[in-house]
Amino acid sequence: MTLPERPITILIAALGGEGGGVLADWVIAAATARDYPVQSTSIPGVAQRTGATTYYVEIYPAKISELGARRPVMTLTPAPSYVDVMVASELLEAGRAMQNGFVTRDRTTLIASTHRIYTVAEKMQMGDGRFDSEVVLKAARALAKRAILFDMQAQASAAGTVISAVMFGALAGSGTLPLSRADCESAIRAGGKGAEASLKGFAAGFDAAAGSAPGKTGTPAEKKRLSGSERVRQTFPEETRAMLEEGAARCAGFQDRGYASLYLDRLEQIVNLDHAADGYKISNETGRFLALWMCYEDVIRVADLKTRRSRFERVREEVQAKLHEPVHIVEFLKPGLDELTAVLPRFLARPLKALAEASGLARKLNVGMHVKTTSVSGFLLLRLLALLRPLRRFTSRWDEEQILIGRWLVAIAAAAKRDAGLALEIALCGRLIKGYGETHQRGKGSFLRILDTLVEGDALPDDRARIEAIRQAREAALADPEGRKLELSLETHGIAPLPPRPKPVKFMRRPQSENHRVV
Repeated sequence: MTLPERPITILIAALGGEGGGVLADWVIAAATARDYPVQSTSIPGVAQRTGATTYYVEIYPAKISELGARRPVMTLTPAPSYVDVMVASELLEAGRAMQNGFVTRDRTTLIASTHRIYTVAEKMQMGDGRFDSEVVLKAARALAKRAILFDMQAQASAAGTVISAVMFGALAGSGTLPLSRADCESAIRAGGKGAEASLKGFAAGFDAAAGSAPGKTGTPAEKKRLSGSERVRQTFPEETRAMLEEGAARCAGFQDRGYASLYLDRLEQIVNLDHAADGYKISNETGRFLALWMCYEDVIRVADLKTRRSRFERVREEVQAKLHEPVHIVEFLKPGLDELTAVLPRFLARPLKALAEASGLARKLNVGMHVKTTSVSGFLLLRLLALLRPLRRFTSRWDEEQILIGRWLVAIAAAAKRDAGLALEIALCGRLIKGYGETHQRGKGSFLRILDTLVEGDALPDDRARIEAIRQAREAALADPEGRKLELSLETHGIAPLPPRPKPVKFMRRPQSENHRVV
């Protein structure tokens, strides 16, 4: 029988009257019921809110009945860098634990309430003497292996119980204990008095912790049942929520809820690798440009936007039309081969584009159209195009964009494991993908050029040099849509520049003036 190498160490910090001792007793009772060796000690805090009482628990996750005559050796006090789980009932206590070295990046799961109970030193200041909570939050996400942070006091008040019940639920929901939810709930019930309220608080803490860590929202079926905003609030760090809620809503409007779920699935891996050194900047920038890219402009999207009620109302407001005044809207469209093949399946789009290129018709098939969307026929024409949205997943443009998005995200994730600065620069390259038509093609060409040479290529093996090279190349591409500055930037790093793009020259006959007309 293979035995665990060491006990699981848990340090709990709670203020007087918050039930820290009861929480420790619940943990001990649950472990004892499972026949696990368990040991605990407590260290009293100081009065007047200058320190919490700490409770130290060690659980050896092997049944006593299976150990025979052997017993694990346990310690009485926590040691810096050797704590597996740190639980704090208040934010500043989490800060003290980090300051004392009990929270480490390679080992510790930090579970803390984000509410504040101000210290005497904070209250005695003449002005605002409060400690900046954001400093502790950033440190928690940077220093802990995993940080579970939410307002436990609010959950306790809603359940009509004390905060220790919510702390126990968060501890059980974190998955760090060798105890099931049923084991923990049985320990609460065995306490008798106030068990129902404590179980309600336990459930709130359990659900919050189980959904607070990236990738811990539940099964894929449970994720699908959540709306985009609900999943963002339950799964992603607070600093990313505004950006990701907007991105998920945009993807749902572009396609459907499943597409919004795909957007969040893609970002979970990035958030897991983002150490929040700069306010989750990698996650936010990736989320920003990923949403824009996933909601690319095609004829289906354009037709949908141009026939929405909100657009008609906005146009009437802009021209200041009165209720009895008619407003006519004419759309000037010029679809070409790219727009046509974008909505065709891949097996049809490829040969059609190849045939057009071979025959020289690729740039001659643009047809100018004037569609009056305020007329019945014009409106129905665009609405029929917009109704093709469910079929978008089968189009060639969809395949093309999703493959390239995947390459970009893989590059960001690979870079994030080595250097956060490099990952951020690659994420910012998503800014090049924008617009439609020729603008989109030029931007995508510049993006691919940087991706192929500086990101995935081996021209610059040193990551620090690669960061600066990618930044310079991206800025050059944004400054010159024709791409010549980008090629000059790449050339400085030993990359052979591409030749200028040929442009057709058209000679137009100048009409004769009246004075030179031959009679």
